[in-house]
Amino acid sequence: MQFTESWLKSLVNTPLNTQELGDKLTMAGLEVEELEPLAPEFSGVVVGLVVKKDKHPDADRLSVCQVQVAEGDVRQIVCGAPNVAEGLKVPCALPGAELPGGFKIKPTKMRGVESGGMLCSGKELGVPSDVDGLHILNSDFPVGGNVRELLGLNEMKFTLKMTPNRADCLSVWGVAREVAALTGAALNAPSFAPVAASIGDTLNVKVENTDLCGRFAGRVIRGVNNNAKTPQWMVDRLEGAGQRSLNALVDISNYVMLELGRPSHVFDLDKVQGDLTVRWARDGEKLKLLNDMEVTLKPHMGVICDANGPEALAGIMGGDHTAVNEGTTHIFVEAAFWHPDAIVGRAREFNFSSDASHRFERGVDFQTIPEHIERITSLILEICGGQAGPVVDQVLNLPARKPVTLRHARAEMVIGMPFTVEQVNDVFTKLGFQFSTEGQGAEIRYVVNPPSYRFDINIEEDLIEEVIRVVGYDSLPLRAPMGKLKMLPAAEGKIGRHAIRRQVAALGYQEVVSYSFTPEQWEADFNANTNPVRLLNPIASHLSVMRSTLIGSLAGVLKHNLGHRVDRLRVFEVARVFEKDDKVQDGAQTVAGFKQTWKLGGLAYGLADQLQWAAGNNRALDFFDVKGDVEQLLHGRKVDFEVFDAANPHPALHPGRSARVLVNKQPIGFIGELHPKLAQEYDLPQAPIVFELLLDGLNTRKLPAFKEVSKQPVVVRDLAFVVDQAIAAAQLKKAFTEVKDDNLGWLKSVILFDEFVPKEEGKGLNLNEKSLAFRLTLQAADRSLTDADIEPLLKKMIEQASQRCAARLR
Repeated sequence: MQFTESWLKSLVNTPLNTQELGDKLTMAGLEVEELEPLAPEFSGVVVGLVVKKDKHPDADRLSVCQVQVAEGDVRQIVCGAPNVAEGLKVPCALPGAELPGGFKIKPTKMRGVESGGMLCSGKELGVPSDVDGLHILNSDFPVGGNVRELLGLNEMKFTLKMTPNRADCLSVWGVAREVAALTGAALNAPSFAPVAASIGDTLNVKVENTDLCGRFAGRVIRGVNNNAKTPQWMVDRLEGAGQRSLNALVDISNYVMLELGRPSHVFDLDKVQGDLTVRWARDGEKLKLLNDMEVTLKPHMGVICDANGPEALAGIMGGDHTAVNEGTTHIFVEAAFWHPDAIVGRAREFNFSSDASHRFERGVDFQTIPEHIERITSLILEICGGQAGPVVDQVLNLPARKPVTLRHARAEMVIGMPFTVEQVNDVFTKLGFQFSTEGQGAEIRYVVNPPSYRFDINIEEDLIEEVIRVVGYDSLPLRAPMGKLKMLPAAEGKIGRHAIRRQVAALGYQEVVSYSFTPEQWEADFNANTNPVRLLNPIASHLSVMRSTLIGSLAGVLKHNLGHRVDRLRVFEVARVFEKDDKVQDGAQTVAGFKQTWKLGGLAYGLADQLQWAAGNNRALDFFDVKGDVEQLLHGRKVDFEVFDAANPHPALHPGRSARVLVNKQPIGFIGELHPKLAQEYDLPQAPIVFELLLDGLNTRKLPAFKEVSKQPVVVRDLAFVVDQAIAAAQLKKAFTEVKDDNLGWLKSVILFDEFVPKEEGKGLNLNEKSLAFRLTLQAADRSLTDADIEPLLKKMIEQASQRCAARLR
C-alpha cells in the first residue's frame, strides 16, 4: 500500500512529522516498509524554455537548442530527444548539477558543437512519464524555477507492508482512520453528497447467486467525455501510489479505490448487450480480460454477463470487450460486495493478481457502497461531465457481524498490565466501534459490534490486540521474569541431534538442508513408495509429495553439484521422513495416521581422499570406505551388516553391494552403492555410496563402565575355512562366534585378515569356492590359557561353521 504524506494529511489533521508518523504506524502494526521522497535525489535542475531549435550540422538525430534558464540567460544545449520543440518548458540540468545515480553535468562538445547543460527526460530524473523524450513541464512554471520544488518531488511517500487481516487499511482513508485513533487527530472525510438524478435511465442487473455477490449497486451516466484531462492533483496522487494515469474514467475508478478501498468497474454502456447477470461461470466459458489475457473459466469463478456471455471476472478484473476508451460517451458504474470466499485464490489460478482481488478476498466494507457510488459519480461529473441516473442498490446477502465480548480481567492477564475501564472505552471510541458494558468490578465485560469494514474482529483476542495497539506497545512495563528456572535433566546415555550432526561432520561430511517436499518419481525410484503422503497445496507442481527417504534429496544435491563441476562430495542430512501409518512405532510420532520419523542420510561420491601426489592413493571411493564411516558413528554398539535377501532387495541399491545395518540384532537402516539403473537414469558418471539410519539407532550409547584389565597373556589362533563363494565373511564369523559355550567370553576379537578366490582349479579349492582366514584373540582374566583350555572351544566353533555355512577347515 503506497500513498503520499500530503494525501494522508488531507484526510487526517495530525501534527506529527514524517518520521514520527511512520514510527507511530509501525508500532501500531501497520509496518512502514519504505519512507522515501517521490523521486531520487538530484540537484541543479531548473525550468528551461526552448526559445529556438536548429538542426545539428553533423548529426541527423541531434538538435541545437537555445534554452532560457533565467532572466536574460540563454544557453546553447545540444539535445537528442525526439519531442524537443520551440516554446516547451522542460527540465534543464545546468553545469554542476547532479542527477540520480551520481551523474554530474559538465560543459561538453557534442559532434563539435558546444553544449552548456542537458535537457532531461522523466526517466533521467526518476519521475514517472509516459512521454517518449523530454519531460514536458506545466507552461505556468516560472523559467529558472527549481524543478524539484515545483513538481513536489521532495514530498515523502509511505509504503506500508500490510498484514493479510488488515484489509480496512488498504486505502488512504483506512490509514487515516488509524492515525486518528492513534493520535486523537480530527478526520476530514471525503464528500459523499448525493448526486441528484437528472435522467431516469437504469440498467437491469440480476444476481443469480447470492453466495457470490451479497450486494450490487450501479448507475447509468450518459454524455461523459473520456477525452477530458485528468486533473493534475489526481495524477500526482495516483503516481505517488504507484498508479499510472490512463484516461479520466479509469483514473477516477482507481483513485476512489485507493482513497476509500472501494474497487469498482466502469462499463461502456453502448457495448453492453441487454441486461447484466451476476452468476457463477459455466465450465469452459472464455473471457478476454483488460490485461489482454484470455482465460478459460471454471464453475467456481464468478462472472458478470450480458446477453453475449461473460464481460467481467467478478471481483478481479473487467473484460476487454466492454472496456471504456477515448470514444466512450455512455457508461454504467458498478460497485458490489463480493464474498471473500468467492474471490480468494481465483486470480492466482491464472498466475496474476489485481488490486481489486487483493482487496475483495480480504473483505471490503459492504455498508458504504451507495456513498462510494456517489463519490465516484461526483468526480466523473466534475471531470468528464454528463448526466447521472438513479442509483440502483440491491441488498441480497450481507455477512452477519456477531457481537464479540471482551472480559476486562482477561485483557489484563493476556497483555500483562492493568487498564482502567475508561482506557478501554476510549480505545473502542477512537476506533469507531459500537459497544456496551456489562457487569461490575472485576467481572466487567465489553460487548463490541464490529464495524462493517473490520473483517478481522471475530474473537476476544482480536479486541485485546486492538486495546494494546492503540494504548501503545511501548507502554508495556519492563519486568524481569519472576519464575524460577530449572535445568531439565538430560540422560547421559542419550545423544542429541546436534551432537550426531557434529559426529558426522567430523568424518568429513557436509550438512545439507533440503525440502521435505519431493517429486513423486523420486519416491518410486528411491523407495518403491507408490502411496506417498500427498500435499493438498504444493508450493510447486513437481514438489507434490512428502519424502519417505532422504536418499532422493541427497541424490538431487549430488546432481546439482556435479553440474557445478564438484567431482568429490560427502554430504549428510538429519531430517524427518513421512509415511502413512496409523500405528505408533519406536522412533516415530504419529499424527492423524501419518508417521514422522527422524533419520540420518548420507552420500559419498568421487575419490576416497582429496587429490594428492602419493602413488596409489587417488582411488575411487568404495562400499567399505563408507561402511567404515557408519561403523565409526555406531562405535561402542554391537553392529552387524546383513546382506539383503535376494528375493527382497532394496529398490535403490546395487544388489551385490548393499547391506542392512543392525544394532543389537535390530535393523536401523541400510548402506550400499546406488543401483546402476538409477545412476544411469539420473545421468551420474558413477554410482555414489549412500546410507540411511534411524536416529533412534544413533542417539543412545552405552555408558562406560570400569572393568579390570587382565594381566594374563593373550593367545592368538588363525583359522582358515573353505566356503562357497556365495557365503559372506560376516555369515561365517557370525556362525562360529555364537557357539554355546561357557568359555566364549575368552574370545576378545575376530578379524578377517585374508581372502583367497582361485582363478583356476588347484590348491585344494574349486572354482566356486574361496578361502577366508580369521585371526582369533583369546584371553582369560584369571589364568594363562593352555591348548587344553582352547581346543574344546575351537572345536565347537569349527563344527558350527560347518553346520551353518558348509565350511571346512583348510
